[in-house]
Amino acid sequence: MAATQSTPAVRRPRTLDDVPGWFPPLDQVLFDWLLDRQQSAGMRGDLLEIGVFMGKSAIFTGQRLQPGERYTVCDLFEGDAPDDANKAESAKSYSALTRQAFEENYLSFHDGLPRVLQGPSSIVPDEVPAGSCRFVHVDGSHLYEHVYADIGAAHDLLLPDGVVVLDDFRSEHTPGVAIATWEAVINRGLRPICLSTQKLYATWGDPEPVQEELLTMVRARKDGHLSVQQAAGHRIIRLKAKGTQAPPFPPSRHADSIPAEPAAPASPAASAARPARPKAPRSRARRLAADVLPPVVTRAIRNARRRAR
Repeated sequence: MAATQSTPAVRRPRTLDDVPGWFPPLDQVLFDWLLDRQQSAGMRGDLLEIGVFMGKSAIFTGQRLQPGERYTVCDLFEGDAPDDANKAESAKSYSALTRQAFEENYLSFHDGLPRVLQGPSSIVPDEVPAGSCRFVHVDGSHLYEHVYADIGAAHDLLLPDGVVVLDDFRSEHTPGVAIATWEAVINRGLRPICLSTQKLYATWGDPEPVQEELLTMVRARKDGHLSVQQAAGHRIIRLKAKGTQAPPFPPSRHADSIPAEPAAPASPAASAARPARPKAPRSRARRLAADVLPPVVTRAIRNARRRAR
């Protein structure tokens, strides 16, 4: 029987920014816009996230759940990995992740939890009905074999015009994700909608209608860079943040009950720029002693006081 690990205390978040994770404002804008577009078009279907870390993107996505839909998340958390490579990956990058930490963060913003699958992503196809999802976010293992399988699962679980989001598709430390992603584009029918700095948004349906609407939205904003390229018969819309502002998101239920965190130590540069704190005025006796006593005696008294502090 494995030894029980103590769970570190989780600081309850007051805002979405307080939740640890990698979900920059540009991707929040894209998630918000795509999910809103689906809802406005009357599209109904379930939501799925593979790999939740501390819950930042899951919390955001859960806000878009419509009545009658189901939201499922899957993660190993502190469970056993299915193979040695995945075990090493989890130990290196996600050793602090626990299910309790995720659930406490999620419940800070929502009244109830999504359906939580604790285990490898290979269990998802048996737990989520085929053709039931409108939005799938894949952010689990970075190993090629696992990402390849996750993309295959997304294909089977998505509705015809559903959207899949693949995280870390071009980071230098995740070549397995890059290979599996572009292989799916070249050989498995995946069609890109757009890409951000760290995520590729795609569909197995027709990307043209959503791309045209996306271009209209992006060109109306002034907080991002846009480029459109052609590659292997695909139109690639590339987006890059330029002071992009995240969409408004409701504060957590703890927003008013948690005192502000103590300020982080200032950098040396900031300390140098800060005005010097005025010294407390010396007493009359201290001023007199400094004027009357020999300097060597004054220094000895000062040193003795410093040592006593």
